[in-house]
Amino acid sequence: MKRLNLELVVGVFVLIGLVSLGYLSVRFAKMEMFGRGGYTVYAEFDNIGGLKPGASVEIAGVQVGRVKSITLTEDYLARVEMVIDRNVKLQEDAIVSIKTKGLIGEKYVEITPGGSEEIVAEGEKLSETESAIDIEDIISRFVFGKLE
Repeated sequence: MKRLNLELVVGVFVLIGLVSLGYLSVRFAKMEMFGRGGYTVYAEFDNIGGLKPGASVEIAGVQVGRVKSITLTEDYLARVEMVIDRNVKLQEDAIVSIKTKGLIGEKYVEITPGGSEEIVAEGEKLSETESAIDIEDIISRFVFGKLE
């Protein structure tokens, strides 16, 4: 009887440990298990410079969403689809930029709020964009004296 109780306690302890490990793995991978909910907007860029799906979308350094997908349009522009938290409202003239954390860190999307009264709805396009800065291009221009 005591052996059965000990095995039951150990089994429950192992089960709790496995569930905890699974939860932490999902959280560290920045995935959502139960979807916080949000609305989708997109922006088109000439150059995304290594931005990847799952990258952070931030306003004033605060994460407000994630990059859902990146596709190529018929006009050869990078179309970045973003999921923004429901409680964050974006103005139609907001500026969407691709930035780098640190000197050679990961890419993320930064949104600078606009001054318009019009709010972007689900599935709409943010038209004011700034493409990623290509450090290699700047260095080569400097080296070859073509920096303007």
